[in-house]
Amino acid sequence: MISKPKGTLDFLPDDAFKRQHIEKRLREIASLFNYKEIRTPTFEKTELFKRGIGEETDIVSKEMYSFHDSEFTLKPEMTAPVIRSYIENSLYNVAPVTKLYYISNMYRHERPQAGRYREFSQFGAEVIGSNEYIADVELISLGVFFLKSFGLNDLKIKINNIGNLEERAEYIKDLKDYLLKYSVDLSEDSKRRLEKNPLRILDSKNPNDIKILENAPVINEYLGNENKQHFENVLNGLKSLGIDYVTDYKLVRGLDYYTSTTFEIVSDSLGAQNAVLGGGRYDKLIEQLDGKPTPAIGFACGIERLTLVLEASTYEFPEEQSPQLYIVTSGDEARKKAVEISYRLRENGIYCELDLLNRSVKSQMKEANKYKAKYVAVIGEDEIKTNEVKIKRMNDGSESGIKLDEITNYNFN
Repeated sequence: MISKPKGTLDFLPDDAFKRQHIEKRLREIASLFNYKEIRTPTFEKTELFKRGIGEETDIVSKEMYSFHDSEFTLKPEMTAPVIRSYIENSLYNVAPVTKLYYISNMYRHERPQAGRYREFSQFGAEVIGSNEYIADVELISLGVFFLKSFGLNDLKIKINNIGNLEERAEYIKDLKDYLLKYSVDLSEDSKRRLEKNPLRILDSKNPNDIKILENAPVINEYLGNENKQHFENVLNGLKSLGIDYVTDYKLVRGLDYYTSTTFEIVSDSLGAQNAVLGGGRYDKLIEQLDGKPTPAIGFACGIERLTLVLEASTYEFPEEQSPQLYIVTSGDEARKKAVEISYRLRENGIYCELDLLNRSVKSQMKEANKYKAKYVAVIGEDEIKTNEVKIKRMNDGSESGIKLDEITNYNFN
């Protein structure tokens, strides 16, 4: 038997319904905040991710699905494609600030974990064109608003400011000098990162690395007045909205394009791999991709991981809509008539179902109960002859008669 590729999911009808429900909520809330949807190709030029994300990041160096006989890569994240589209389509000419959201599949060749797959979906939002702290506050509040709309109350918002490129370069130099003293004791991953991307060591989950980092330099001490004030304004803005947060000076995120504000929203429902949503500013990315210098901030939320959080919480997904009418048939003429009636009802927006297996009336009634149909109509030879049928309301057994050719006018509510 051929099975699905490792790290991928089949969305069976119940799973797909949950996904539809989540995506519907996403679109409603994004619209409430006046974010417009953007869609980009499934694959992009490999160079986009090398230049945008950074060649030494884990994503680019180890996790991308690239076509070996061409210059293309399945997109491992969405911010770089959004910015490529923003520049290519001159969206900066449409409005001074562009607010976008996306729901899209991404692809990374990494070890599958709880809520993390090789093909996965993300909801994300981007604010392009504003360097004001209120853009940071609005974007973070959008993420909080969305998650809380599902009744998630065990959320913790971790926030940091990793400075501009110059401030960060000075910090990385001192951080590297500090870590070199303990290089023998670092984990293998951190030893590798020490030369190529020492900032990522701050994100290590290795207990020994965490202990070594306890006395490491703190990036907050390297911020200039402008970034310190920006960070203070963001924190005060969140406080004014009643949004709780904790400052985490080791929060750096995994992509090279981040500057200034970085943040994560975590949930205790997932154990160690507990990040549900995260993002930050990327004020230099548009310039790196040959656009005009433009500030921006965004976040991404893994939908598979969010689904796990919802399933582990007290959240109750709604039930799928039941058929308003199930047409039970007996005999060939009745089946022909049922096909015609069901089509006319569906044209009128009535959700109905009928038997496709030529089963007994008893089996069809069982099926109608299984579907939780609101009404049942039984059509047989007598109903065809008299052109009349009884509509039975399933919850109380009450019946009412109607002409077969007038059934499309019946009120099934």
